[in-house]
Amino acid sequence: MNALRTLIIATLGFATLPAFALSEGGEAQLHQLQTRWAEINYQTPEKQREEAFAKLVSQVDAALTSEPKAPELLIWRGIILSTQAGAKGGLGALGLVKEAKTNLEQALAIDPQALAGSAYTSLGSLYYQVPGWPIGFGDDEQAEKMLKQALAINPDGIDPNYFYGDFLQRQKRYEESRAVLEKALAAKDRPGRELADQGRRAEAAALLQQVTGKLQ
Repeated sequence: MNALRTLIIATLGFATLPAFALSEGGEAQLHQLQTRWAEINYQTPEKQREEAFAKLVSQVDAALTSEPKAPELLIWRGIILSTQAGAKGGLGALGLVKEAKTNLEQALAIDPQALAGSAYTSLGSLYYQVPGWPIGFGDDEQAEKMLKQALAINPDGIDPNYFYGDFLQRQKRYEESRAVLEKALAAKDRPGRELADQGRRAEAAALLQQVTGKLQ
């Protein structure tokens, strides 16, 4: 389950008008969740992350009491649970990723376009990093399907390109992986997401270096 440690997803922007628009207060809460997530994931000591993510789940739960059908909040609940699972590790993390999967599927049922298709990115990441049957629900075919759907919605996004590049390198499809990772590094900055973008670019650059080494 240590592979789940890399499972971090953060995207902003709407491709179409969502079915359930967040209130102004909900938008503010969403930004707070995203900012805190990036601080925990990139700046908090590794041993403290699981507890910090658990507290963040409580915060998103509080936000969901006011807006239970907000797909953006459901997506971020799934994201936070996924990264909490990565921090926890081991078989004990399976319950968290299954709960995350449920949240992401709920968001897709409400609005697949929410947060530029981030639910597809998150689910795709789960499918290739979680163990397969009989332990978990991992499925590489389903992972690629979800990641391609995410890229259809947000073709130039840093996160869908990063995770698809990671998936491809795990499949030893190094030429394809290199091209996708280069696209991730060329992605535009996201307003208000400076720390998340900085962390993701560092991960993409490191992975691209590994992939390039495999091609030499």
